[in-house]
Amino acid sequence: MAQLLYRSFCFASSWRTRLLANLRAKPFGLVLLSLWIAIAVASQAATAAPHPIAQIEFIGQSVLPTNLVFQGTPFGGLSGITYDAKYQVYYAISDDRSLKAPARFYTLKIDLSQGRLMVGGVKPQSVTTLLGANSQPFPPAQLDPEGIALSKTESIWISSEGDASQEIPPFVKEFSLTGKILRGLTVPPKFLPNSKTQQGIRNNLAFESLTISPNGRSLFVATENALKQDGPTATVSHGSPVRILQYNLETGEPTAEFLYLTEPIAAPGMTKKFAVNGLADLLAIDNRGHFISIERSYSAGTGFHIKFFRVSLADADNIQAFDGLDRPNTLRPVQKHLLLDLKDLGIPLDNIEGLTLGPILPEGSPTLIAIADNNFNPLQTTQILAFKLTLQED
Repeated sequence: MAQLLYRSFCFASSWRTRLLANLRAKPFGLVLLSLWIAIAVASQAATAAPHPIAQIEFIGQSVLPTNLVFQGTPFGGLSGITYDAKYQVYYAISDDRSLKAPARFYTLKIDLSQGRLMVGGVKPQSVTTLLGANSQPFPPAQLDPEGIALSKTESIWISSEGDASQEIPPFVKEFSLTGKILRGLTVPPKFLPNSKTQQGIRNNLAFESLTISPNGRSLFVATENALKQDGPTATVSHGSPVRILQYNLETGEPTAEFLYLTEPIAAPGMTKKFAVNGLADLLAIDNRGHFISIERSYSAGTGFHIKFFRVSLADADNIQAFDGLDRPNTLRPVQKHLLLDLKDLGIPLDNIEGLTLGPILPEGSPTLIAIADNNFNPLQTTQILAFKLTLQED
């Protein structure tokens, strides 16, 4: 997508130069004709390619118990996962706010060598503590790590939801594989919590998603539900307008924002009990603006309802200039189409929140791994699901 936009920009810049010359040399009617042709060609150039994922097939699961203690830490809260092909391991971020143990990520081995994920096929390897600017673990309740992605430079990026109730801002920061903080990205003011102006992130509905384009140039982070000034949270009758924020990792600057509309809450559940639906994770599939998203719906009494969507930025409006979305229905959101409703798997589902591409199977197909956050709840588990992907034919 970035390369396509760049080519379109170059075309437009060249066209503008020629148009200025035409204004001086040609009759007005011919100038209008040149303008019409240029717009038509630019529009054709911007047409998006089909989404690369054609089909998805479930190839097994493995479940780790909630009471598992690993290297002195309670193992759980795994809300994001990313694959390191060089070392053939996965890094999974725990959303423990340094309350049960210091903020940390785990290194996992996930065995797909048989073409499937077998029972017992997931094994923790190590735990790494995240260190702040003073090379010390983060103080309790000062972060809420949710998203994780591996960079091209063998570092990891982590997003934190912050805490809107305490006006602790969300963050997007880079860490070494040893847990040392390297740098942070500037979060635009519209995302920062502010109780006086009723703007910014909502508590526990902020930077849940984080992904990096395969070429390593763009980082995308997304809120789980709408900013306060953008609209309501999801209900059983309507979804919520979410923002996807794009950064240029070479400059560290935010470059665009896009509107993603979530589905309504899948089932009403028990009256006046907790219910939610939101964008739980976003995974960049290519460099052309194609993603897979997780929408995780939960209602007390009915449980989890998880869906995977194909997502494309093609034709979506850049909403970066809008501090609030007064009329989101006038904007063009990202395109999304259902890829898989996980209820069709016919298995009990837990709190699936993390998504990553995995290794290539022995028969040549790419894979997808999803992971559940058990919330350190004895009634939940750390569930890992594996899928085989079929790509669109060229």
